[in-house]
Amino acid sequence: MQEGVRLRAGASKGDIREKVWDYLEASGLAEFPRPVHHRIPNFKARKTLLVPTPRLRSGLFNKIVPPPGAAKETLRICATSQGIKEYSVPVGLDGKARVDLVVVGSVAVSEKGWRIGKGEGYADMEYAMMVSMGAVTEDTPVITIVHDCQVVDIAEELLGDHDLTVDYILTPTRTIKTNCKRPKPRGILWHKVSYEMLGKIPILKSLRYKEKQAGKDVTLQDEQPDLANASKSAALNEKAMAGKTRPQASMGSAQTGQQYVESDSLSPRLEGSGTITTVYVGNIPPNLRVSELKCALREFHAAPLRVNWQGAQHRAFLDYKDKATAESAVSSLKGLSLGGNTLRVELAKNQRNKGQVEINSQK
Repeated sequence: MQEGVRLRAGASKGDIREKVWDYLEASGLAEFPRPVHHRIPNFKARKTLLVPTPRLRSGLFNKIVPPPGAAKETLRICATSQGIKEYSVPVGLDGKARVDLVVVGSVAVSEKGWRIGKGEGYADMEYAMMVSMGAVTEDTPVITIVHDCQVVDIAEELLGDHDLTVDYILTPTRTIKTNCKRPKPRGILWHKVSYEMLGKIPILKSLRYKEKQAGKDVTLQDEQPDLANASKSAALNEKAMAGKTRPQASMGSAQTGQQYVESDSLSPRLEGSGTITTVYVGNIPPNLRVSELKCALREFHAAPLRVNWQGAQHRAFLDYKDKATAESAVSSLKGLSLGGNTLRVELAKNQRNKGQVEINSQK
Protein backbone atom coordinates (compact mmCIF):
# COMPACT_ATOMS: atom_id res chain seq x y z
CA MET A 1 0.00 0.00 0.00
CA GLN A 2 1.27 3.51 -0.83
CA GLU A 3 2.61 5.23 2.30
CA GLY A 4 0.77 8.48 1.54
CA VAL A 5 -2.77 7.02 1.82
CA ARG A 6 -3.60 5.99 5.39
CA LEU A 7 -6.84 4.17 6.11
CA ARG A 8 -8.46 3.47 9.44
CA ALA A 9 -9.50 -0.06 10.34
CA GLY A 10 -12.97 -0.94 9.06
CA ALA A 11 -12.97 1.82 6.45
CA SER A 12 -16.04 1.81 4.18
CA LYS A 13 -16.03 2.16 0.39
CA GLY A 14 -16.89 5.83 0.78
CA ASP A 15 -14.03 6.36 3.24
CA ILE A 16 -11.55 4.73 0.85
CA ARG A 17 -12.73 6.83 -2.09
CA GLU A 18 -12.41 10.11 -0.19
CA LYS A 19 -8.94 9.29 1.16
CA VAL A 20 -7.59 8.38 -2.29
CA TRP A 21 -9.24 11.39 -3.99
CA ASP A 22 -7.89 13.73 -1.30
CA TYR A 23 -4.36 12.39 -1.69
CA LEU A 24 -4.41 12.53 -5.50
CA GLU A 25 -5.71 16.07 -5.49
CA ALA A 26 -3.29 17.30 -2.84
CA SER A 27 -0.34 15.67 -4.64
CA GLY A 28 -1.31 16.83 -8.15
CA LEU A 29 -0.82 13.30 -9.51
CA ALA A 30 -3.82 12.95 -11.83
CA GLU A 31 -4.33 14.38 -15.31
CA PHE A 32 -7.23 16.53 -16.56
CA PRO A 33 -10.11 16.78 -15.62
CA ARG A 34 -9.59 18.22 -12.16
CA PRO A 35 -10.57 18.27 -9.37
CA VAL A 36 -10.37 14.50 -9.27
CA HIS A 37 -13.12 13.98 -6.69
CA HIS A 38 -16.07 11.86 -7.88
CA ARG A 39 -14.09 10.78 -10.98
CA ILE A 40 -12.00 7.85 -12.14
CA PRO A 41 -8.50 9.40 -12.09
CA ASN A 42 -6.88 9.87 -15.51
CA PHE A 43 -3.26 9.06 -16.31
CA LYS A 44 -1.26 9.07 -19.53
CA ALA A 45 -1.08 5.38 -20.50
CA ARG A 46 0.48 5.79 -23.97
CA LYS A 47 -1.68 2.92 -25.22
CA THR A 48 -4.56 2.69 -27.70
CA LEU A 49 -7.78 2.12 -25.77
CA LEU A 50 -11.28 1.19 -26.90
CA VAL A 51 -13.92 2.52 -24.52
CA PRO A 52 -17.68 1.97 -24.05
CA THR A 53 -20.11 4.73 -24.93
CA PRO A 54 -19.90 7.34 -22.14
CA ARG A 55 -22.41 6.56 -19.40
CA LEU A 56 -24.07 4.05 -21.78
CA ARG A 57 -26.36 6.82 -23.09
CA SER A 58 -26.71 5.55 -26.66
CA GLY A 59 -25.40 1.99 -26.57
CA LEU A 60 -22.62 -0.15 -25.16
CA PHE A 61 -19.78 0.00 -27.68
CA ASN A 62 -18.50 2.58 -30.14
CA LYS A 63 -15.79 1.56 -32.56
CA ILE A 64 -13.43 4.50 -33.07
CA VAL A 65 -12.21 4.82 -36.66
CA PRO A 66 -9.60 7.60 -37.00
CA PRO A 67 -9.36 9.17 -40.47
CA PRO A 68 -6.43 7.91 -42.63
CA GLY A 69 -3.17 9.68 -41.82
CA ALA A 70 -4.64 11.33 -38.73
CA ALA A 71 -2.33 13.81 -37.02
CA LYS A 72 -1.42 13.57 -33.34
CA GLU A 73 -4.01 16.19 -32.39
CA THR A 74 -6.78 14.25 -34.17
CA LEU A 75 -5.73 11.04 -32.43
CA ARG A 76 -5.85 12.91 -29.13
CA ILE A 77 -9.41 14.00 -29.89
CA CYS A 78 -10.31 10.39 -30.75
CA ALA A 79 -9.62 9.46 -27.11
CA THR A 80 -12.23 11.96 -25.85
CA SER A 81 -16.04 12.05 -25.79
CA GLN A 82 -15.87 14.48 -28.73
CA GLY A 83 -13.90 11.86 -30.67
CA ILE A 84 -16.52 9.23 -30.01
CA LYS A 85 -19.10 11.55 -31.58
CA GLU A 86 -16.98 12.46 -34.61
CA TYR A 87 -14.90 9.36 -35.36
CA SER A 88 -16.87 6.31 -34.29
CA VAL A 89 -19.58 3.91 -35.38
CA PRO A 90 -21.91 2.17 -32.91
CA VAL A 91 -21.80 -1.58 -32.31
CA GLY A 92 -25.23 -2.88 -31.26
CA LEU A 93 -26.28 -5.83 -29.14
CA ASP A 94 -26.25 -8.05 -32.24
CA GLY A 95 -22.85 -6.81 -33.39
CA LYS A 96 -21.08 -10.07 -32.44
CA ALA A 97 -18.35 -8.11 -30.67
CA ARG A 98 -15.48 -10.02 -29.10
CA VAL A 99 -13.37 -8.33 -26.44
CA ASP A 100 -9.87 -9.66 -25.81
CA LEU A 101 -8.94 -7.40 -22.89
CA VAL A 102 -11.04 -5.27 -20.56
CA VAL A 103 -9.47 -2.09 -19.16
CA VAL A 104 -11.46 -0.63 -16.29
CA GLY A 105 -10.98 2.55 -14.28
CA SER A 106 -10.69 2.50 -10.49
CA VAL A 107 -10.60 4.91 -7.59
CA ALA A 108 -8.96 2.30 -5.37
CA VAL A 109 -7.88 -1.32 -5.77
CA SER A 110 -6.24 -3.93 -3.58
CA GLU A 111 -3.45 -6.32 -4.49
CA LYS A 112 -6.03 -9.12 -4.14
CA GLY A 113 -8.02 -7.66 -7.03
CA TRP A 114 -10.84 -6.04 -5.07
CA ARG A 115 -11.85 -2.86 -6.90
CA ILE A 116 -13.75 0.29 -5.89
CA GLY A 117 -15.08 2.60 -8.61
CA LYS A 118 -16.56 6.07 -8.22
CA GLY A 119 -19.82 4.66 -6.90
CA GLU A 120 -22.21 4.85 -9.86
CA GLY A 121 -21.85 1.25 -11.00
CA TYR A 122 -21.33 1.88 -14.72
CA ALA A 123 -18.15 -0.22 -15.04
CA ASP A 124 -19.82 -3.17 -13.29
CA MET A 125 -22.87 -2.76 -15.55
CA GLU A 126 -20.73 -2.50 -18.70
CA TYR A 127 -18.97 -5.76 -17.86
CA ALA A 128 -22.25 -7.52 -17.01
CA MET A 129 -23.72 -6.38 -20.34
CA MET A 130 -20.66 -7.65 -22.20
CA VAL A 131 -21.14 -11.04 -20.52
CA SER A 132 -24.83 -11.09 -21.52
CA MET A 133 -23.84 -10.26 -25.12
CA GLY A 134 -21.19 -12.98 -25.19
CA ALA A 135 -18.47 -10.36 -25.77
CA VAL A 136 -16.40 -11.54 -22.79
CA THR A 137 -15.93 -14.86 -20.99
CA GLU A 138 -14.57 -15.83 -17.60
CA ASP A 139 -11.14 -16.14 -19.23
CA THR A 140 -11.08 -12.54 -20.55
CA PRO A 141 -8.45 -10.67 -18.50
CA VAL A 142 -9.51 -7.51 -16.68
CA ILE A 143 -6.88 -4.89 -15.83
CA THR A 144 -6.89 -1.49 -14.17
CA ILE A 145 -4.37 1.33 -14.50
CA VAL A 146 -3.87 3.37 -11.33
CA HIS A 147 -1.26 5.40 -9.48
CA ASP A 148 0.67 3.58 -6.77
CA CYS A 149 -1.18 5.55 -4.10
CA GLN A 150 -4.49 4.03 -5.25
CA VAL A 151 -3.39 0.50 -4.30
CA VAL A 152 -4.78 0.08 -0.78
CA ASP A 153 -6.12 -2.61 1.54
CA ILE A 154 -9.82 -3.33 0.92
CA ALA A 155 -11.89 -5.72 3.02
CA GLU A 156 -13.59 -8.40 0.90
CA GLU A 157 -16.85 -7.99 2.82
CA LEU A 158 -17.25 -4.59 1.14
CA LEU A 159 -17.77 -6.31 -2.22
CA GLY A 160 -21.13 -7.33 -3.59
CA ASP A 161 -21.88 -10.09 -6.12
CA HIS A 162 -22.24 -7.40 -8.82
CA ASP A 163 -18.78 -5.89 -8.19
CA LEU A 164 -16.13 -6.43 -10.85
CA THR A 165 -12.71 -7.65 -9.74
CA VAL A 166 -9.44 -7.28 -11.66
CA ASP A 167 -6.72 -9.70 -12.72
CA TYR A 168 -3.88 -7.22 -13.23
CA ILE A 169 -3.01 -3.81 -11.76
CA LEU A 170 -0.68 -1.51 -13.69
CA THR A 171 0.99 1.40 -11.88
CA PRO A 172 3.86 3.70 -12.92
CA THR A 173 6.29 1.46 -10.99
CA ARG A 174 4.98 -2.10 -11.10
CA THR A 175 2.67 -4.71 -12.58
CA ILE A 176 0.63 -6.67 -10.03
CA LYS A 177 -0.93 -10.03 -10.88
CA THR A 178 -3.75 -10.42 -8.38
CA ASN A 179 -4.48 -14.14 -8.84
CA CYS A 180 -8.05 -13.21 -7.89
CA LYS A 181 -10.32 -16.25 -7.59
CA ARG A 182 -13.51 -14.38 -6.73
CA PRO A 183 -16.05 -14.96 -9.56
CA LYS A 184 -16.77 -11.98 -11.78
CA PRO A 185 -20.39 -11.04 -12.60
CA ARG A 186 -21.94 -13.70 -14.87
CA GLY A 187 -24.42 -11.31 -16.42
CA ILE A 188 -26.84 -8.63 -15.36
CA LEU A 189 -28.37 -9.07 -11.91
CA TRP A 190 -31.80 -7.72 -12.80
CA HIS A 191 -32.98 -7.73 -9.18
CA LYS A 192 -30.40 -4.99 -8.55
CA VAL A 193 -31.55 -2.87 -11.54
CA SER A 194 -34.14 -0.14 -10.97
CA TYR A 195 -36.60 1.54 -13.34
CA GLU A 196 -34.55 4.70 -12.92
CA MET A 197 -31.47 2.89 -14.23
CA LEU A 198 -33.46 1.59 -17.22
CA GLY A 199 -34.34 5.20 -18.03
CA LYS A 200 -30.70 6.30 -17.84
CA ILE A 201 -29.36 3.40 -19.92
CA PRO A 202 -31.63 2.88 -22.97
CA ILE A 203 -29.71 -0.14 -24.28
CA LEU A 204 -30.42 -1.89 -20.98
CA LYS A 205 -34.11 -1.94 -21.92
CA SER A 206 -33.32 -3.76 -25.15
CA LEU A 207 -31.11 -6.28 -23.38
CA ARG A 208 -33.78 -6.91 -20.75
CA TYR A 209 -36.38 -7.50 -23.46
CA LYS A 210 -34.02 -9.87 -25.27
CA GLU A 211 -33.30 -11.89 -22.12
CA LYS A 212 -36.98 -12.03 -21.21
CA GLN A 213 -37.74 -13.44 -24.66
CA ALA A 214 -35.11 -16.10 -23.92
CA GLY A 215 -37.02 -17.10 -20.77
CA LYS A 216 -34.75 -15.49 -18.16
CA ASP A 217 -36.03 -13.90 -14.96
CA VAL A 218 -35.70 -10.14 -15.46
CA THR A 219 -37.70 -8.93 -12.45
CA LEU A 220 -36.41 -5.50 -11.43
CA GLN A 221 -35.40 -4.24 -8.01
CA ASP A 222 -38.46 -2.04 -7.60
CA GLU A 223 -40.89 -4.05 -9.69
CA GLN A 224 -44.14 -4.82 -7.93
CA PRO A 225 -45.87 -8.22 -8.22
CA ASP A 226 -49.05 -6.61 -9.55
CA LEU A 227 -47.10 -5.35 -12.60
CA ALA A 228 -46.25 -8.91 -13.52
CA ASN A 229 -49.88 -9.91 -13.07
CA ALA A 230 -50.98 -7.00 -15.26
CA SER A 231 -48.58 -8.14 -17.96
CA LYS A 232 -49.99 -11.66 -17.87
CA SER A 233 -53.51 -10.26 -17.99
CA ALA A 234 -52.63 -8.18 -21.06
CA ALA A 235 -51.22 -11.26 -22.78
CA LEU A 236 -54.41 -13.23 -22.06
CA ASN A 237 -56.55 -10.35 -23.35
CA GLU A 238 -54.58 -10.26 -26.59
CA LYS A 239 -55.13 -14.00 -27.13
CA ALA A 240 -58.83 -13.53 -26.48
CA MET A 241 -59.00 -10.70 -29.00
CA ALA A 242 -56.97 -12.58 -31.63
CA GLY A 243 -59.99 -14.49 -32.88
CA LYS A 244 -61.97 -11.26 -33.28
CA THR A 245 -59.34 -9.50 -35.39
CA ARG A 246 -60.33 -9.09 -39.02
CA PRO A 247 -58.49 -11.24 -41.64
CA GLN A 248 -56.54 -8.29 -43.05
CA ALA A 249 -54.97 -7.66 -39.66
CA SER A 250 -54.03 -11.30 -39.25
CA MET A 251 -52.26 -11.26 -42.59
CA GLY A 252 -50.48 -8.05 -41.61
CA SER A 253 -49.16 -9.74 -38.48
CA ALA A 254 -47.55 -12.47 -40.51
CA GLN A 255 -46.22 -10.45 -43.45
CA THR A 256 -44.12 -7.36 -42.92
CA GLY A 257 -44.88 -5.98 -46.36
CA GLN A 258 -48.58 -5.52 -45.58
CA GLN A 259 -50.01 -2.20 -44.43
CA TYR A 260 -52.99 -2.09 -42.12
CA VAL A 261 -54.46 -0.29 -39.14
CA GLU A 262 -55.34 -2.25 -36.03
CA SER A 263 -57.27 -0.84 -33.07
CA ASP A 264 -57.91 -2.27 -29.63
CA SER A 265 -61.03 -2.21 -27.47
CA LEU A 266 -60.55 1.53 -26.88
CA SER A 267 -60.95 2.35 -30.57
CA PRO A 268 -64.47 3.85 -30.29
CA ARG A 269 -62.84 6.79 -28.50
CA LEU A 270 -60.56 7.51 -31.44
CA GLU A 271 -63.01 9.13 -33.82
CA GLY A 272 -64.62 11.35 -31.23
CA SER A 273 -61.44 12.63 -29.64
CA GLY A 274 -59.51 15.68 -30.69
CA THR A 275 -56.51 14.94 -28.48
CA ILE A 276 -55.05 11.83 -30.14
CA THR A 277 -51.26 12.15 -30.49
CA THR A 278 -49.26 9.99 -32.88
CA VAL A 279 -45.77 8.57 -32.42
CA TYR A 280 -43.56 7.67 -35.38
CA VAL A 281 -41.48 4.48 -35.18
CA GLY A 282 -38.84 4.12 -37.90
CA ASN A 283 -35.86 1.93 -38.82
CA ILE A 284 -37.97 -1.19 -38.34
CA PRO A 285 -36.03 -4.22 -39.66
CA PRO A 286 -37.58 -5.89 -42.72
CA ASN A 287 -38.04 -9.25 -41.00
CA LEU A 288 -39.85 -7.88 -37.94
CA ARG A 289 -43.49 -8.87 -37.49
CA VAL A 290 -46.08 -6.47 -36.17
CA SER A 291 -46.84 -8.95 -33.38
CA GLU A 292 -43.23 -8.60 -32.17
CA LEU A 293 -43.53 -4.82 -32.11
CA LYS A 294 -46.79 -5.02 -30.18
CA CYS A 295 -45.22 -7.41 -27.69
CA ALA A 296 -42.38 -4.93 -27.10
CA LEU A 297 -44.86 -2.06 -26.69
CA ARG A 298 -46.68 -3.96 -23.97
CA GLU A 299 -43.42 -4.92 -22.29
CA PHE A 300 -42.38 -1.27 -22.00
CA HIS A 301 -45.86 -0.15 -20.91
CA ALA A 302 -46.31 1.82 -24.14
CA ALA A 303 -49.30 0.05 -25.71
CA PRO A 304 -51.15 2.51 -28.01
CA LEU A 305 -54.83 2.86 -28.84
CA ARG A 306 -54.11 2.04 -32.48
CA VAL A 307 -51.21 0.77 -34.61
CA ASN A 308 -50.77 1.89 -38.21
CA TRP A 309 -48.27 -0.73 -39.47
CA GLN A 310 -46.30 0.05 -42.63
CA GLY A 311 -43.82 -2.80 -42.79
CA ALA A 312 -42.83 -2.24 -46.41
CA GLN A 313 -41.67 1.27 -45.50
CA HIS A 314 -39.98 -0.03 -42.29
CA ARG A 315 -42.14 2.17 -40.09
CA ALA A 316 -45.27 2.31 -37.96
CA PHE A 317 -47.45 5.02 -36.43
CA LEU A 318 -48.85 4.65 -32.93
CA ASP A 319 -51.90 6.61 -31.74
CA TYR A 320 -52.12 7.59 -28.05
CA LYS A 321 -54.97 9.23 -26.14
CA ASP A 322 -53.08 12.48 -25.48
CA LYS A 323 -49.69 14.17 -25.83
CA ALA A 324 -48.52 13.29 -22.32
CA THR A 325 -49.12 9.58 -22.90
CA ALA A 326 -47.37 9.77 -26.28
CA GLU A 327 -44.35 11.55 -24.82
CA SER A 328 -44.15 8.95 -22.05
CA ALA A 329 -44.15 6.20 -24.70
CA VAL A 330 -41.35 7.94 -26.62
CA SER A 331 -39.29 8.12 -23.43
CA SER A 332 -39.92 4.44 -22.63
CA LEU A 333 -39.04 3.23 -26.13
CA LYS A 334 -35.97 5.44 -26.68
CA GLY A 335 -32.98 3.27 -27.53
CA LEU A 336 -35.05 0.10 -28.03
CA SER A 337 -33.40 -2.40 -30.38
CA LEU A 338 -35.46 -5.03 -32.23
CA GLY A 339 -34.13 -7.49 -34.78
CA GLY A 340 -30.70 -5.89 -34.67
CA ASN A 341 -31.96 -2.35 -35.41
CA THR A 342 -32.19 0.50 -32.93
CA LEU A 343 -35.63 1.96 -33.56
CA ARG A 344 -36.14 5.64 -34.29
CA VAL A 345 -38.93 6.82 -32.00
CA GLU A 346 -40.34 10.36 -31.92
CA LEU A 347 -43.58 12.30 -32.05
CA ALA A 348 -44.95 12.36 -35.60
CA LYS A 349 -44.10 15.66 -37.28
CA ASN A 350 -47.62 16.49 -38.46
CA GLN A 351 -50.57 15.97 -36.12
CA ARG A 352 -54.22 16.30 -37.05
CA ASN A 353 -57.38 16.43 -34.95
CA LYS A 354 -59.67 13.48 -34.36
CA GLY A 355 -56.90 10.95 -34.48
CA GLN A 356 -55.85 11.55 -38.11
CA VAL A 357 -52.15 11.72 -38.94
CA GLU A 358 -50.22 12.77 -42.01
CA ILE A 359 -48.45 9.43 -42.61
CA ASN A 360 -46.34 10.76 -45.47
CA SER A 361 -44.70 13.41 -43.31
CA GLN A 362 -41.86 11.08 -42.33
CA LYS A 363 -39.16 10.20 -44.83
